[in-house]
Order: sequence, then C-alpha cells, then structure tokens
Amino acid sequence: MASTAKDNGFLRVWNHLGYAAARLLLIAWVAGCSTLPNGRGWGEDATLAPGWARVGQAAVQAARDPRVWVPLAGAAVFQIDGWDQRVSDWARRETPVFGSQANAERWSNALRSASVIADGATVLFTPSGDVASDWILNKVKGAAVDLAAATAATETTSGLQRLTDRRRPNGTDDTSLPSGHTTTSAAYTQLASRNLDVMGLDPSVRRALDFGLGALTVGTAWARVEAGEHFPADTLVGMAIGNFFGHWFDAAFMGLSGQPQTTVAITPLHHGLALHWEARF
Repeated sequence: MASTAKDNGFLRVWNHLGYAAARLLLIAWVAGCSTLPNGRGWGEDATLAPGWARVGQAAVQAARDPRVWVPLAGAAVFQIDGWDQRVSDWARRETPVFGSQANAERWSNALRSASVIADGATVLFTPSGDVASDWILNKVKGAAVDLAAATAATETTSGLQRLTDRRRPNGTDDTSLPSGHTTTSAAYTQLASRNLDVMGLDPSVRRALDFGLGALTVGTAWARVEAGEHFPADTLVGMAIGNFFGHWFDAAFMGLSGQPQTTVAITPLHHGLALHWEARF
C-alpha cells in the first residue's frame, strides 16, 4: 500500500511537472525571435570541420564547466571510508524516494526519456530562420550535432564500462561504472540548457527551465542508485561524461558566437596567482 501511494504521488508530481514544462516552453516559443541576434539561424553555422583550434578550445571550456568537474570531485569523495558502498546499500534497502527498486528502475527510464524529449523541445523552439526550407535544414544540422554529442558520450561510457569491469550493486553484471542512463540524461540536458542560451528568455523562465533540466539528470542518477543498478560514484562519473560531451560538441561544432556560460582563468600576479571564476546566469 505504501509503495502504491508513493507511485500515485509521483505520478501526480510528474503530471504537474509536465504541464508546467509545457507552459514554460510555450512562453519560450512565443517569446523567441525568428533568428539569432547576429541574424543567423540556430543550426545554420553547424559544421563538421570547425578546425582543431576550436575543437581544442571547446574541450578546455567543457573541462572547466562545474557540471563536469564537480560530479567528478563528488565521485572521488564517495571513495572515502566506504561511503559509495554504504550509501548504495542504504538506498537499495530503504528506497526513500521511489518506494521500491522496481519503481526506481521504471523512473530511471522515464526520466532519461524525458531528458531526450527536453532537448528535442529546445531544438524545435530555437530560432532557426523565417524561410521554411532554411528552418528545416538548420534544425536538421543542429539536431545532428546534439545527436552526435549524446552518441559520443554514451559510446565513451560503454567503453569505460568494459574497461573498469565494476560489479553492479545488484550483482547482475560487471558494467556498473559509469552509469549509462545518467550519461544520456546529462548529455541531453546539457545540450538543452545550451540551446536555451540562444532563445532570449526572461531570466525567471530560464532559471525555472534550467532547474527542471538539472532535476531530470539528478533524478535519473538517484533512481539508478535506488534500483541497485549503480553506486553513487558511477552516476556522478556518468553525469560528468554527459555534461562534458554536451558542452564540448555544442561549443565546437555549432558555430555559435559568444562567451561560454562559465569560465575559469588563472592570472599571474607579482606575489602569486589569482583565480577568476565567472558564471553567466
């Protein structure tokens, strides 16, 4: 009975979130313009050959993204004093959020799918031009970059799973590290967040959408832990991989101008060094 009540509660929350997301996306669509501020369409400048300089610079920017290095730091912290194993055991036993391991498994699939849908929605609503033929071509080019980023992330995760050979908490196989579900969710929500950058949204709308995107990835990660499919560190590493590839491919191949959302720089001073961290919200 308790599990059923939790299931019904989460379904109600899911429905409310869906309605809220639909309203926010409608606002974004209505508020968006037909082209970017530079007069180009989103996806118009996507390229297969951005040059090694841009690819390298984009990789450095992605590595500096807090959504990449903070999860990696968190994964390292979980190795202290057996926390990874202890949190996993507690989550599988208590299932405090999803009520059961089976329910957590279902939710991890649903939240991962919602992350993919969220990115697809941002692709649809980004300003890509007034002419129908141009709009379609630009969308296809931009969506191809997003798909390539997510594919690269998931393939990297699959390779690392074979390399690390870590046993899952539930003992089903040896592909625990990193989490594929979390990698997929993080890649698509990172891409969706970066797509929001070009839409000229009201700051409050943007914050709400970014919060929702983050919740999808965090929810996916925790659901995998409660389901017994991954240890917490596995999901954090997957989160870092997805965010890295999403940021990297978007910055390298989309051809969008502008500064990265988050920058970290070290400036030499007379008596030492100064660390500058600038974040655009």
